[in-house]
Amino acid sequence: MRIVWKVFKWIAIALACVFAVAQLWRPARTNPTIDQSQTIQASLQMYPQVTGIIDRSCRDCHSNETRWPWYTNVAPVSWFIVDHVNEGRKEMNLSEWGRYDRDRHRRLLRDMCELVEDGAMPLGTYIPLHAGSTLSADDKKVFCEWANAERNRLATP
Repeated sequence: MRIVWKVFKWIAIALACVFAVAQLWRPARTNPTIDQSQTIQASLQMYPQVTGIIDRSCRDCHSNETRWPWYTNVAPVSWFIVDHVNEGRKEMNLSEWGRYDRDRHRRLLRDMCELVEDGAMPLGTYIPLHAGSTLSADDKKVFCEWANAERNRLATP
């Protein structure tokens, strides 16, 4: 039994050392400058309820206005979250919406609605750490009605 305890103790010490050293590698938690004329709010007709949905469920990963909670300072969680935010911004950045062309706007609006309806967005890994980010059936309905209305509006020249 003594051998097991010694092995456990050395494994715990080794893991603590690895955790401490991992804190030296901190990815950049960025929020690039925002040109307000390029945001989704400046480009589309926004319903107040949709603005609220986007703010609480989309903004952190899909804009340059990410809120970085305390745990984003702790490796390896920080590595996962920073990578996730960078990927989210690459897929769709609501702060840079005006830089996309009309066809991409329409595709993104369609995809946004589908992902919300399917429950794929916001991600299941995001929801437990962000109170209020879960979308109700009414939120999904309002969001998709807005997205479809904007898609239709963009379809007419």
